[in-house]
Amino acid sequence: MNRIQQLIHPKTSVSEVADPSSIRRFSQKQKTPAAQNFSFAPLHYEPKYAYPLIIWLHGPNDNERQLKQVMPLISMRNFVGIGPRGTSMEHDPDKTGFTWQQTSNDIFLAEQRVMDCIDAATQRFNISMDKIFLAGFQTGGTMAMRVAMRNPERCAGVISIGGSFPVNLHPVFDPQRVRKMPILIGHGRDSRQYPIEQVCDDIRLFHSAGLKVTLRQYPCADDLTTKMLSDVNSWIMEEVTGDSPTQFSKSHFGGASLN
Repeated sequence: MNRIQQLIHPKTSVSEVADPSSIRRFSQKQKTPAAQNFSFAPLHYEPKYAYPLIIWLHGPNDNERQLKQVMPLISMRNFVGIGPRGTSMEHDPDKTGFTWQQTSNDIFLAEQRVMDCIDAATQRFNISMDKIFLAGFQTGGTMAMRVAMRNPERCAGVISIGGSFPVNLHPVFDPQRVRKMPILIGHGRDSRQYPIEQVCDDIRLFHSAGLKVTLRQYPCADDLTTKMLSDVNSWIMEEVTGDSPTQFSKSHFGGASLN
């Protein structure tokens, strides 16, 4: 087994948030640009302020321009954002986007693209190097965890929405450093791509590894919702400022769908 085996209790919190409004899958129907990454500048960018950086790994059948739709729903002001293109083209002829596969070559390429994104962002923006967060959706979330756990010294935290913990091919190199890196898991409770049984297996793994994990469940299936992205903003800001975790209620939250 390549999974972590240490039996230390983590700091894990679980909250359920109701939000029926979901973002439709960002389908790729036009040709993608030649660039391998896409950046987002915060509203009223201030060059003298060192911004936290979000590196967004898009979901399956999409590309780096998903960042353009995601970042405004996370925050218009708080972060610089940058998104790399997935490492593999979709094999389904009905799909025209990219994804992140868990092969040795794809993992190597993903790491390189994440590091290239850091370099590109720091050349263009004032970035706080100790506030770099990896985040992703489904296959992008799994790869975000993979890259973050292989490079914990570069990451202030990692967010996976609908993406399971990566297995095989040594997902963790330095368990001691990984324990210090906070993790946010967003999960649709009716998901078929990341079923609740697999979530429970992952949480048991996180417990055994002594990781600092927050799990938030949402009343949806395999959707990316506005509330999920709003919670990404809240969670990162809590990590950046050191404030106590937000207490989420079970009342309904509104939000516009992204078409």
